[in-house]
Amino acid sequence: MLNIPDQRLALQAYEKILKMIMSRQIQPGELLNERRLAEMLDMSRTPVRDALLILEGEGLLLRQGRRGLQVKRIQVDDFLDALQVRLLLEPAVARMAAGKVAGDILDALENDLKAVLNNAGPTRTDVDREQTRRIDEHLHGVITCAAGNPKLSSILLELRRQTQFFDLKSLPERVTDTCNEHVEIITALRMGDGDRAARAITFYLDQVRASIIARLSRA
Repeated sequence: MLNIPDQRLALQAYEKILKMIMSRQIQPGELLNERRLAEMLDMSRTPVRDALLILEGEGLLLRQGRRGLQVKRIQVDDFLDALQVRLLLEPAVARMAAGKVAGDILDALENDLKAVLNNAGPTRTDVDREQTRRIDEHLHGVITCAAGNPKLSSILLELRRQTQFFDLKSLPERVTDTCNEHVEIITALRMGDGDRAARAITFYLDQVRASIIARLSRA
């Protein structure tokens, strides 16, 4: 078992590598070199190795025998399957979480979303996608935590990791709508209206799915 300092270093390495994967600094299909990552992060190889094991456990990395770990390529079918499961689970989770999230947390999330929109300018086309992704991850994490079911939290975290590869990178036109849809989710949570929260999160996920399908039909 890792001691506390080692756990902290592993978590730091995990967060940095995850950010590199989500921002496509590390590309899907790329083989990861533990030594090179350690040099890039200015860390020893031990916390990097521990971080890679966590990411493998979350399904973001695949072990390729002696070649090491590879960033998983998320195919469209994988995305749609993961999104379908999210549609089954997340409305129920949002319903359970309504009224249980601290107001100051919701206020901060809403302010962050509005800041992203305000900074995008009058046309709202140049939206900070990476910041939006971070807010999205924080909000959904807050919801699953408030629902009080660790098993669901673990399942949904893995599913969100898979769908995040597509949500904002493949659909830049969706970012502004995503912000507005998340504000509606926050409003419902603040009101303690479980049905409204469930509808809001269902609408958001349905819109993501529809946009992906529309994009594929034009390809």
